[in-house]
Amino acid sequence: MEIYELLSAVLLAAGSFLLLSGGIGVLRFPDVFSRMHAAGITDTLGACLILLALMLLAGFSLVLLKLMMILAFLLITGPTSSHALGKAAWKAGVKPLTGKSLQR
Repeated sequence: MEIYELLSAVLLAAGSFLLLSGGIGVLRFPDVFSRMHAAGITDTLGACLILLALMLLAGFSLVLLKLMMILAFLLITGPTSSHALGKAAWKAGVKPLTGKSLQR
């Protein structure tokens, strides 16, 4: 096994872990803002790590260029969509849970 295959496996494992933990965070967190934070951060970083692993395996080819374009698209649209959803929720009157509202 060569070094780039090992590094690719590590990146794939880290990206998969982040995506799994983000999914669990969406299910476990109490309000829309913390759920959106869990989904937005881990989804963007997990997908980027997986795409970087695939880029390592692709080598210099047209596939690498396509993966780079997908990565750029994800880096632009992921945070933008999270911000738009948070702003829409805030304007709709949804307030974040703070202090005593978190205690049950």
